[in-house]
Amino acid sequence: MTTFFMLGVEGKLKNNKILEIDKLINWSRCLNHLRKIHKQDESLMGGQVPYDRLKMFKSILLQNWYSLSDEQLVEALSARIDFMAFTGFELSDTIPDSSTFGRFRNKLIDRSLDERLFREINNQLEKLGLKLEKAQCAIIDATIVESANRPKRIITVENDREESGLKITQEESKDPDAKFLKKGKKYYFGYKNFANVDEEGFYDNTHTEPANSAEVNKLEKIIEKSKAKSVLADKAYSSKANRTMLKEKGKIDGIMHKAQKNKPISPLQQYLNKQISKCRFVVERSFGTLKRQFKFTKASYATTRKVQAQFTFKAICANLLKAVNKVLNGDVILNYSYPKEKYA
Repeated sequence: MTTFFMLGVEGKLKNNKILEIDKLINWSRCLNHLRKIHKQDESLMGGQVPYDRLKMFKSILLQNWYSLSDEQLVEALSARIDFMAFTGFELSDTIPDSSTFGRFRNKLIDRSLDERLFREINNQLEKLGLKLEKAQCAIIDATIVESANRPKRIITVENDREESGLKITQEESKDPDAKFLKKGKKYYFGYKNFANVDEEGFYDNTHTEPANSAEVNKLEKIIEKSKAKSVLADKAYSSKANRTMLKEKGKIDGIMHKAQKNKPISPLQQYLNKQISKCRFVVERSFGTLKRQFKFTKASYATTRKVQAQFTFKAICANLLKAVNKVLNGDVILNYSYPKEKYA
């Protein structure tokens, strides 16, 4: 329902990208995925009425868009008009506290709703003509995201009187999944984020592994849901198994060729590598947007699953930004056919 508050906001915040995104998406379809996320939705046990699920999810999107902590998100929802307008939390509402947002985000992760909502929003962008519905290329690459925790190892030595000796205990990093990787002369402690983007740079699939994971055996996982005709990837994915897998799937092999010991690549392979390299900049540019615009150089949470969820939410934001820029630049003219009412 449109309130007087919302009517006033729409006149003051023209061409605000957040509010333009709010118009793009049919949020009622996202709400369908969020049903039964609370225990009260599944039983008649009663209890405190939970906060609106859609408002909470939209708040999580804003958190990832602006790289806010849970505490900073609560503060922004209480002070910023565009945050209130986008989420539906208004001045008269009680804003959830930081721990409530943390628990809600964990529920999304536990139920794999991050992935389902990512697919839902991508499908909507395709139907609006903002994202390629039948992408020709799946462009693959990986980037490093550092852990939220330090790779510290604490060794405590205590005098054990009963055993008449020393008691030594060892505590590892608080992030059990993060691993070291040496790239060039620099060491990284964290995760490796794999992505499949289309030829326009929209994210189609995301996958996260510890930083020391080999790239060569992750290709099939990254493209498992791709309908693209060809797959472009750098030399790290070059293997006989990957080329055979692409052939069996009926996809054009666009993996760059790698020289073997005592077997340099042919002039034809050198030419193909140059052509593939000219197209692969798209995925590198998409990673650049994630790191510059959405500050995703360092994870906010520990464990592979939570970092993967953050990567997925950031990818949603990146896709929405690319889509809304098309609208604001006049590249696509839209007619919104779904109802303006977005809350159920």
